[in-house]
Amino acid sequence: MAESILIRSNLRLILNDGTDPETGDMKKKLKTFNNVVPSSTAEQLLAVAEAFASLQTLPLHSTERTDNSELV
Repeated sequence: MAESILIRSNLRLILNDGTDPETGDMKKKLKTFNNVVPSSTAEQLLAVAEAFASLQTLPLHSTERTDNSELV
């Protein structure tokens, strides 16, 4: 039976960089933080994301977590 082992996590902040005048879509700036402890909970990561966002000049639009797993 196959098993999935979580080996790496990344945290990405998506910041609102205004509106594109041609399309009206939101422009985004991305900040990615590597080497997140894979066992971190969603609540812990959201607290960290909000703390980092408070240090940015642009407002936080959303937060994403990316997990990589090894299949064995």
